[in-house]
Amino acid sequence: MEMTHVTRCCFNFCKEFKEFATRGNVLDLAIGIVIGTAFTNVIQSLVDDIITPPLGLVLGGVYFA
Repeated sequence: MEMTHVTRCCFNFCKEFKEFATRGNVLDLAIGIVIGTAFTNVIQSLVDDIITPPLGLVLGGVYFA
């Protein structure tokens, strides 16, 4: 049975993650944590400052705090 593109990508991702985790490169881990934290802050700000206020107005002045 032939593997689909998605299945191959998943296997490649798992293989690369396993190599990364077993390599133990602290610098890669630190960079990943910094990028993850920055991405979390950007998404949180997007939701809090751009998406939620108009939603509150549409729902009749609901204050999401």
